[in-house]
Amino acid sequence: MPAVKSKLAFEALRSRAASTFTGSYQTLGAVMANPIRIFKITSTCSVDVTVSFDGGTTDHEIIPAGGFLLMDVTSDRVWDCEFALAKGVQVSVKAAAGTGTIYLSTYYAA
Repeated sequence: MPAVKSKLAFEALRSRAASTFTGSYQTLGAVMANPIRIFKITSTCSVDVTVSFDGGTTDHEIIPAGGFLLMDVTSDRVWDCEFALAKGVQVSVKAAAGTGTIYLSTYYAA
């Protein structure tokens, strides 16, 4: 059996309460401290949430109220392939005010 060359590691959970939404983009926690290989955005919000991966310049995704987005950007890749959500990316969200919370879970190789 080959030796494990990298291990799954976790950044801190990021979140924003839907009650703070203004209809304009707001940051969803800190920028990525590592190249992210897997991430999940989970919404317990009562409103649809638009997501931007360039700090709020471009609409990239929509998370329906109560929905989620799971992206494994490294599935079916060789271990040394550097394909990831880049270190330093700022995820931002926008929606009308509502109830609930939007969460961002991030995973990287250590």
